[in-house]
Amino acid sequence: MDYTAVGQTTHLAARMEQAAAPGSILVSPHTLRLAEGFVQVTPLGPLPIKGLEAPIEVYEVTGAGSVRSRMEAAAARGLTRFVGREAEMEGLRQALEKARAGHGQVVAFVGEPGVGKSRLLWEFIHSHHTHGWLVLESSSASYGRATPYLSVIDLLRAYGQIEPRDDGRKIREKLTGKLLALDQTLASTLPAFLTLLDVPIEDARWQALDPPQRRQRTLDALKRLLLRESQVQPLCLAMEDLHWIDSETQGFLDSLIESVPPARVLLLVNYRPEYQHGWGSKTYYTQLGIDPLPSESAEELLRSLLGSDPGLSPLKQLLINQTQGNPFFLGESVRTLVETEVLVGERGAYRVAKALPSIEVPATVQAVLASRIDRLPSEEKRLLQAAAVIGEAVPLALLQAIAEEPEGALRRGLTHLQAAEFLYEARLFPDLEYTFKHGLTCQVAYGSLLHDRRRMLHTRIMEALERLYPERLTENVDRLAHHAVRGEVWEKALTYLRQAGARAVACSANREAAAYFEQALQVLEHLPEGRSRMEQAYDLWIYREAAYYSLGELGRIVDHLGEAEALARALEDQTRLARVAVLMLGCLAPMGDQARAIESGERGLAIAETAGNLPLQVSANILLGFAHIGLGDFRRAIDLLRKSGGLLQGQPVHKLLGQIGLPAVFWRAWLIVPLGELGAFPEAITRGGEAVQIAEVAAQPYSLALAHGALGHLYCLKGAPSSGIPALERSVALCRDYEVAVLFPFAMGSLGYAYALSGRVTEALSLMEQAVTKSASLRVMWWQSRRMTQLGEGYLLAGRMKDAMATAERALALADAHGERANRAYALRFLGEVAFRRDPPDFEGAEHHLGQALARAEELGMRPLAAHCHLGLGKLYRRMGKQREAQQHLATATTMYREMDMRLWLEQTEAEMSQLA
Repeated sequence: MDYTAVGQTTHLAARMEQAAAPGSILVSPHTLRLAEGFVQVTPLGPLPIKGLEAPIEVYEVTGAGSVRSRMEAAAARGLTRFVGREAEMEGLRQALEKARAGHGQVVAFVGEPGVGKSRLLWEFIHSHHTHGWLVLESSSASYGRATPYLSVIDLLRAYGQIEPRDDGRKIREKLTGKLLALDQTLASTLPAFLTLLDVPIEDARWQALDPPQRRQRTLDALKRLLLRESQVQPLCLAMEDLHWIDSETQGFLDSLIESVPPARVLLLVNYRPEYQHGWGSKTYYTQLGIDPLPSESAEELLRSLLGSDPGLSPLKQLLINQTQGNPFFLGESVRTLVETEVLVGERGAYRVAKALPSIEVPATVQAVLASRIDRLPSEEKRLLQAAAVIGEAVPLALLQAIAEEPEGALRRGLTHLQAAEFLYEARLFPDLEYTFKHGLTCQVAYGSLLHDRRRMLHTRIMEALERLYPERLTENVDRLAHHAVRGEVWEKALTYLRQAGARAVACSANREAAAYFEQALQVLEHLPEGRSRMEQAYDLWIYREAAYYSLGELGRIVDHLGEAEALARALEDQTRLARVAVLMLGCLAPMGDQARAIESGERGLAIAETAGNLPLQVSANILLGFAHIGLGDFRRAIDLLRKSGGLLQGQPVHKLLGQIGLPAVFWRAWLIVPLGELGAFPEAITRGGEAVQIAEVAAQPYSLALAHGALGHLYCLKGAPSSGIPALERSVALCRDYEVAVLFPFAMGSLGYAYALSGRVTEALSLMEQAVTKSASLRVMWWQSRRMTQLGEGYLLAGRMKDAMATAERALALADAHGERANRAYALRFLGEVAFRRDPPDFEGAEHHLGQALARAEELGMRPLAAHCHLGLGKLYRRMGKQREAQQHLATATTMYREMDMRLWLEQTEAEMSQLA
C-alpha cells in the first residue's frame, strides 16, 4: 500500500474514533482489511460518519483474532495471487491421501530464498484437503542453530496452546490436561516436555538422569506423543527453514522420520539447497524442487499485481528478466516502483508514470530492500534498524524498551512500517509482537547501522531482557549471550556464553557447546589480565576441547595443546598440567603416534598418582592401555586396563568422572580387544556384556557406541559375524546420530568386515572404504592398518586382485610407520594370501609372508592370527603338493580353532583336511 492510502486510512480512523461510543472500537472496511485475521468484528451496517459525504460500512471490534505466524500475517494483509504450483499441489494431495491411509509420508520443498516455499506450504495446509487433520506448525530462525530444540519447543507450544505470558503453573496445567486427555500413559512424558519449556520440575527420577539419558527420553517422549496423536486423527507437521535447524531438533526429525511409514503422519518441511540430510533414500520421502516461476506464471502474477494495461508489457518483461521469476523479488520490485511513483494507480490497475529508461529495478532483493530502507523518513529508518537488532521476531515490549521515541511516535512509526510492508503484526495476544516480512529485510536493515549505535542497541536489548524476563534468563540465555557479545559487555557475555555452553552440553549438543566455549575464549581476551583470567581461559579451553574430542577433531586439539600447557605452567598447577598430558595421550594415541602418546600419558599419570587424583589416574591408565593395543603389546594393555578397573572399585559405575563417557565402560570395552587378540574369548565376551549392560542403563551415547562397537568387533574376530552385526549396526547408528566421530571409523570398518564375513560383499566394501576415508580425514590412524587389511580381504572376495594387492602393501606401510607390530603381522598374513591367489601363484612370496606373520603372531601371543597363518600355510603346501607339511599346519589350525571355538574357520580347516585324504 502507498503512503497516500495510509494517510487516507489514518484520517478515516480518526473520524471513526470520534464516532465510537466510550469503551468501543469502530473500524472502517479499509482498516479491517489491514487487520484481517488479527481481530474479530461484528458488522454494524452503513453508518454516517462526520466529514464523509455518504454513509460507509462500519464494524465493531469484539476481540483478538487467531493470527500467529508470519504467513498468517501476510495472508491477513492480502497475499499476491498464488500461481504456477499446480503440479506441486497435486503431489502434496497424493502424499496426504497416502498418509491418511496409514502410509506416512515426508515431503520437502527445496528452493532458494524467495521462490515461494513458505507460500506453497501455507496454501496447502490451509486448503480444504487438510480438513479433519491436526496441523502443527513451527519454523527455525537464523540464530536458532545454537538453541537446542528451538523448533520442537515451537511445536510443543502450538500443541499445548501455550502462550508466552503463561507462567510455569499455567504451562503445567495446559500440558498435563492435554496429555492425559489423549492417553493416561503419557503422564510419564511430562518431565521431558516441562524441561523443554523451562518449567522447574521436582521429579527425582528425572533429575537423576544424565544429560544423554534426558536427551533420549526427550526424543522418545516427543515421538511417542505425536504418533499417539496420529492414532486419534491424522497429523500434519509443517516445519519451515530447516537450513537454520539446531542439532537437537535435527536428531528429533531423524528419529521421527524412521517411525513415519506405518503412521497417519504427513511431515512437510522446507529448506534451502545447502541443507543436508540422510532421508533421500526413503521410499516415503518426496522432494519437490521449488524453482522460480516460469515466464507464463510470472506474467500471470504480474497481471494480478499490475493489471492488463498494454503499456505495462515492456515493464513486465523487464521485471521477469531482472528477477528471473522469483515471486518475492517480483513483489518487492513492484512495491518499490509504486513507492517511487514509477507506477501510479491501485493494485491490479496500475499504469506507468515515467519512461522506462529511467526506471531503477534492483537486480536482487537485497538491493530492493536497501533502497527502500534508505527512502524511509529518518525516524522510521531508526525504528526499523532498532527492530533489526532485536531480530526477525520483534516483541513490542522489547522495542519500546530500546527505542528513543515517545509511545505515540513509536506507534505511528510502526503503523507506517506496516503499511510499507516492512513489518507485520505477527501476534496480538498475550503481547504484541511484530515480524519482518522477510529475513533479508532484517539483515539489510541491521547492516545499515554504524558500529557504535549497533553496539549500544545490543547492550540496551540485553538489559531489557534481564529486566523484562528475570525469571526466564535460562530460557533466553542464548539471546542474552548474543546481545552481550554484540554489545561488548564482556563480563556478562562471558557468563552467558558459559551458561549457554553448559546448556548445550546437557543436551549432548557438542558442536553448539564447542562454538559457545570458543566464543567465550575470544570474549575473555577483552577482560583484564591476571590469574583469574588464566584460570578461566584454562577451564574454557578444556570444556571446548572435550566437545571437539567427541566430534573427532583430534588434530585440531593437538595443534593447540600448547595453549593449555602454557596456561597450566603459568598457573604453577600440577593437576592442570597432568590433565593436559592425559589429553595429549588421548589425542595422539588415536592418531597413531603411540610413542609420544605413551610418554605424555606416563608423565601425566605420575603427577596424578602423586596428587592422588583418581579421575586422572583412571583416565591415564585406560588411555595408556588403548595406546599399547595400537602397538600390539596386548599383555601390557591388559594390565593397564585391569588396573583402571581396580581403581574404580567402590565407585558408581554410571559416574562420568569428568570424561566424555563412562570409565566403567571404557576399561571393559577396550579390555576385550587385547583379550580377543590373545584368544581369551570367554573372558572377553563376559567383559563385553558387562560394558553393554552398564552403558544401556546409563543411556550414555559415547559409552553405548564404544561398548557395542568393541563387542561387535570381538565377535568378528571370533568368526561369529551374525552375533556381531547387530551390535556394530547399533554402534554405527549411535556414532552418526550423536556425532561421535572419533569412534566412527572403528565401528564402520568393523561392520563392513562383518558384512564381508557374511557374504554381503558389496555392502561391506562400501562401508570399509568409507571407514578408511573417514579415518584419514579425521587423522584417526589407530587401527587404520587393520582397516586397510580388512578392506583388502573384501577386494579379494570381490575378485579385485589388483586392488587387494595395493591395499595390502599400504596396510603394511601404515603398520610400519606407526610401529604397530600386531597389525604388521595381519598385513603380512594377507600379503601371503594375495601372493598365493595370484595368477600364476607366487608360492615363494606366500610362504615368506605367512612364515613372518606366524612368527610375529606367536611372539605376541596372538593365537587367532597364528591359527589363520597355520591355515594359510596348510592351504599353500597342499597346493604345492607338500602333503606332510600341509597336514601338520592344518592339524595345528584345527586344534587351535577348536580350543578357541572359532567355528567359521574350523569348518574351513576341516574342509581342507578332507581334501588331503
